[in-house]
Amino acid sequence: MARVSDEELHHLAVELSEKLRARGWMLATAESCTGGWVGQLLTSLPGSSHWYERGFITYANAAKVEMLGVPADLLERHGAVSEEIASAMAAGALTYSHAQAALAVSGIAGPGGGTPQKPVGLVCYGWALADGTVMSSTCRLDGDREEIRSRAVAASLRGLIELVG
Repeated sequence: MARVSDEELHHLAVELSEKLRARGWMLATAESCTGGWVGQLLTSLPGSSHWYERGFITYANAAKVEMLGVPADLLERHGAVSEEIASAMAAGALTYSHAQAALAVSGIAGPGGGTPQKPVGLVCYGWALADGTVMSSTCRLDGDREEIRSRAVAASLRGLIELVG
């Protein structure tokens, strides 16, 4: 399978930016397996400073705890790639920012690192709004590392677009 095209990613970024601007909201991102790709994509849009507040790249578990306030015992119980952690990352991004919306991505992009319980391509997402809404989702993506990561970026944006309405 091919990676998500730059054109499609750009379209999703523009759609999200329009929804955030219409509400006067700022966005914070918390990324693990995507390594800042979401933030880079969003800030490539002119005027993004009007709706993108900050991004956290928390690849290591310690960074998730220190920067986002993810409870260490939650990481021990569920592992970094779980809906519980993705939700906690999104909630933490809101707590440690001035944003009204947040998204988080944590997954196993490969080629190594997978287990039978958590295979390569498993990606968990979290989305949070300042009104207390927190949602999460998990999917299994096929492809190589680049394909998995590009699809994770796209899915994280689609999820927030849907949540923001």
